[in-house]
Formats: sequence, C-alpha cells, structure tokens
Amino acid sequence: MPQQPTEIEAEVLEIDGVAPQAHPPQEPTPGGNWQDWRHWQGRARQLDSRWWPLWVVLGIIAVTLLLTVGLVLGVIFLLVRACFKIIRAILS
Repeated sequence: MPQQPTEIEAEVLEIDGVAPQAHPPQEPTPGGNWQDWRHWQGRARQLDSRWWPLWVVLGIIAVTLLLTVGLVLGVIFLLVRACFKIIRAILS
C-alpha cells in the first residue's frame, strides 16, 4: 500500500466562537525598512578583519603623504631661514 502525504490544508473560520483577524499583506517600503539597520548598531565601531589589507595600504599611503608634506615644509622653512641670514649678513 503506497503511503500518501499526511499534510492537510485547512482554513480556520473561527476558534472558540471568534473569527481570527485577517492581516492585510504588508507592502514593501521603497527605501527599505530602516529597522534592518538596528543589528548593525555595535558593528559600526569594529573593523572587519577581511579588509585589513586595504587598511594597511591606506595607512602606508597616509604615512607617506604626511612624511612628504612634513619634509617639504621643513625644506621650505630651512630655505627661508637661510635667505634671512644671507640678507641680514649683507645688510649688517
């Protein structure tokens, strides 16, 4: 004898003399649900470990830029001081 599925579909008309409330289908919001971002609350302060190569490269670029700017400013400062010393030596 072949086995038949034991699932039965039924519509509930009333339970204990009270009809169940019909829930209207929810329409998806066009901009997405803002509550979906609630589970990100604590993760905003953590760095994802998969992105560490990018942070290393960006850190190297930032340090290089800072050192370059510092070096250029230092050279300009030394040139200005040397020019003032030469002008002071000529005028005195």
